[in-house]
Amino acid sequence: MRAAAIFGPGCSPQDLYQFQASSESDWSIGLPGESSEADAIIIFGGDGTVHRHLPQLAKLRLPVLVVPSGSGNDFARALRLPSIRDSLSAWRKFSSDGDNVRDIDLGLITPVADKNLPGESPAPNGRLFCCVGGIGLDAEISRRANLLPRWLRAHGGYVLSLLPALLKFAPLKASISLSRDEAFIPAPFTRIMVAVFANTPTYGGGMKMAPRAQFDDGILDVCVVQNMNKVKLFCLFPTIYFGRHLRIPQVEYFQTERLRIETDHPTDVYADGEYVCHTPIEVSVARKALPVIVP
Repeated sequence: MRAAAIFGPGCSPQDLYQFQASSESDWSIGLPGESSEADAIIIFGGDGTVHRHLPQLAKLRLPVLVVPSGSGNDFARALRLPSIRDSLSAWRKFSSDGDNVRDIDLGLITPVADKNLPGESPAPNGRLFCCVGGIGLDAEISRRANLLPRWLRAHGGYVLSLLPALLKFAPLKASISLSRDEAFIPAPFTRIMVAVFANTPTYGGGMKMAPRAQFDDGILDVCVVQNMNKVKLFCLFPTIYFGRHLRIPQVEYFQTERLRIETDHPTDVYADGEYVCHTPIEVSVARKALPVIVP
């Protein structure tokens, strides 16, 4: 068997040794040029590393094993691979019989033309994401967390960035339209704190922002926090780790195959902790776009 290894920040070929000892494989470093050059791909890293390679991974259609080695490992957690030991066990099973591969959905963010910007046209291609994307306070926290040293991001960087982001954050005026019969139903603009669209239940190191999300159901889970007092929001923040924020009156939760998000002025969109583009955007599901190795 031929296998390719990808290493994210802080990882090195030394991390590969135990996987090499677990199977008789020919190994190469880096993404293969085409699917015929490898039988599987192992990624050592977190959500950001997976995110940056998604276009090529979806194109190659090779089984992918994620080894949780990043500052955020929510995608690996969703795959039931919370530790390196779990990934090693899954790799051994794949090497022996290869029957633990599962096709999962990915999210797709597509920037669209802004009518207020003359000459702007729709983007021909979207940006894939594996976990969760969003706008508002969530995007601002991600931006600040990305400025922290890697070791600090891996030990509560998202939480540490919450308070400074919240203090300077102003609620967004946004419209979230859902698709019906291939057309979007216009939605009124309203002031929001956060709007996230999810392919997996958690992000930010285990926060269950979308506790009902599944990556093989063909739909996105959307969670919107309407404008609310900042002190109250800060006090309620811990409830997100248990999914209890859905009980709060200012929180809306729904599921859809496609949605469109517009804001009164262009605002940052982040996904998997990485900057993607500005609003307005359309978000959809890429069905069964990625084969993954699971326990």
